[in-house]
Amino acid sequence: MITRFAPSPTGPLHLGHAYSAILAHDMARAAGGQFLLRIEDIDQTRSKPAWESQLIDDLNWLGVWWDAEPMRQSERLPAYSQALDMLWNMGLIYPCTCTRSDIAAAMSAPQEGAELSSGPDGLIYPGTCRDEMWFERTFPETHPRPQTATLRMNMALAAGRSDAFDHRIDTPTGGWHSYAGYQETGMGPSGKTGRIEFTPEDMTKGVGDIVVARRDMGTSYHLSVVLDDAAQGITHVIRGADLTEATKIHVLLQHILRLPTPSYHHHRLIRDDQGKRLAKRDDARALSKYRAEGATPSDIRRMVGLPSG
Repeated sequence: MITRFAPSPTGPLHLGHAYSAILAHDMARAAGGQFLLRIEDIDQTRSKPAWESQLIDDLNWLGVWWDAEPMRQSERLPAYSQALDMLWNMGLIYPCTCTRSDIAAAMSAPQEGAELSSGPDGLIYPGTCRDEMWFERTFPETHPRPQTATLRMNMALAAGRSDAFDHRIDTPTGGWHSYAGYQETGMGPSGKTGRIEFTPEDMTKGVGDIVVARRDMGTSYHLSVVLDDAAQGITHVIRGADLTEATKIHVLLQHILRLPTPSYHHHRLIRDDQGKRLAKRDDARALSKYRAEGATPSDIRRMVGLPSG
């Protein structure tokens, strides 16, 4: 078993991060496997070295240690570019010049005030730019991939050539997920294991043409995460239930790019007193605040419902 924790250095780690990191770390240790760290710093406008230093210090304080040098996405741009070239040469991606306001306007027309459809990648793209470069996509060998444009995947074409639709995704249905070895470790309560099944129609109507490269990043979360998991040899992805729907996208990309598909385990989310999931803006739940107030790593484990270790 090889698990990972992949934070973005764009703010302080909070209790939700602690829960996910400890869970992935302890699961790997209980199975005699490896735990790896990945710094997801592709957003260079928001990523700060100070936040990276703080998150590493917080993780070490929690007793979370990794078995290799951390991977940094900012150092992997050539790998992302190579994958984009592959998708371009397959005729599956196209440049898009639409802004978010353009998409919202196109989706709400002709009925003002109409409810906009959203999926795991945000607003479902209406396809405004999809057919503008059909000739270039049909003959990619004579039309190189644009290097500075936002690129989207033609989901109808991509889903039509994938066999990813019978993949099993474990979810916290009825509470927690369970998997071989988890119940034996006594690390937490067990629950039911869910199965998500999705069809090409689900992907075209419920997800749409996802962004695979942003103009100012040279990649996207969806593309980089599947390439990085493959590069690190991740066998089990342990992450929050809020990413369950996005896993459909990741499994699809893995099949198209001929990458291995890990086992996915989506854990419950840590929420505030009003039931809202934590975000980095929730400084009141920041680990640094608890540390300054004298909390111990065992206190943090107890707060998120894990054994003291």
